[in-house]
Amino acid sequence: MELISKIIENLKEVKGKSPLVHHITNYVTVNDCANIVLALGGSPVMADDIKEVEEMVSFASSLVINIGTLNERTISSMIKAGIKANELNIPVILDPVGVGATGLRTEAIKILLEKIKFAVIRGNMSEIKIIAGMDVKIKGVDSTASDEDALDIAKNLANKLNTVVAITGARDVITDGSRHCLVDNGHKILSMVTGTGCMSTSLIGAYVGTTNDYLQAAVAGIVTMGIAGEKAYESLAQGEGIGTFKVRLFDNIYNFCEEDLKVRGKVIYE
Repeated sequence: MELISKIIENLKEVKGKSPLVHHITNYVTVNDCANIVLALGGSPVMADDIKEVEEMVSFASSLVINIGTLNERTISSMIKAGIKANELNIPVILDPVGVGATGLRTEAIKILLEKIKFAVIRGNMSEIKIIAGMDVKIKGVDSTASDEDALDIAKNLANKLNTVVAITGARDVITDGSRHCLVDNGHKILSMVTGTGCMSTSLIGAYVGTTNDYLQAAVAGIVTMGIAGEKAYESLAQGEGIGTFKVRLFDNIYNFCEEDLKVRGKVIYE
């Protein structure tokens, strides 16, 4: 419960301070990522032109880099913004969407990891295994990898890169290499709505913007999405589906509160 108490304080900070979360993200989910940050209480900005990213990130509380719809123009912007954020001690969060699916994505992630220090890397099992140098079959941007040994893989990668690694799936695994959390919140319907992973990363960006404990912030973003997904699903009536679910997901993020965490939080912390 100690971690839940800290997440509650982190949530209050987000709602009270409205951290500016600078995104260089993909155009499939950009609107949803902006609105999920707003719903939680943060302030999103979506700016990816290389002529303004350094200036924009200098105002921000955190930077989210998401490679979902990668192109050469935005790769340069990501590198420039990330380096500037590192210089200013602004935390950077990476969402390596679909890494391994193409050579461009794999090479881009390699370059980003070489040039930028990340506070948190959040991905599915396939994405994290690819970054860890393991052989994985890829299906578009979806995970096909087994969750077996997820904690060991995440710990090894976290220690190697000196970062927090978060693997989201049926059971979420978050670690900084020494501490780790397992989160059992969520519902499988979340996987049927495009962008819930991207939105989780954006929520992490909001939480990271108000704390130096990046493990705690990563858990906070993931458990927030999981609980909101559960409540949205439970509210569905017969005949309602993923369209209604998505609207109610946003409603539950907007109304997310201390009681949700106390009553529903399923977090194992070691």
